[in-house]
Amino acid sequence: MFEDLQKALLVDRLDGELAWQDEANCKGAKADLFFPERGASTRTAKGICRECQVRLDCLEFAITTSEKFGIWGGMSERERRRVRRERQIAAQRRAS
Repeated sequence: MFEDLQKALLVDRLDGELAWQDEANCKGAKADLFFPERGASTRTAKGICRECQVRLDCLEFAITTSEKFGIWGGMSERERRRVRRERQIAAQRRAS
């Protein structure tokens, strides 16, 4: 799973779309912190994200690509799903 993510990020990086990752606090951190086993604590990863200057870029990437695993921009998949759902509801209201 992690190898697939690395490959995907490399492809996007070649397009220059993920330059923000070079400034991320998590760069070089153990992946296990951001991709914990089910039920494991996410506190450390979210703390690293909280202080990160590119947190919103990271979060937006994860939301728009429907990233299903890990902590991105300080949010878990469940939290990101809620944001996506809220955005869809808001878009439907604007359209009607």
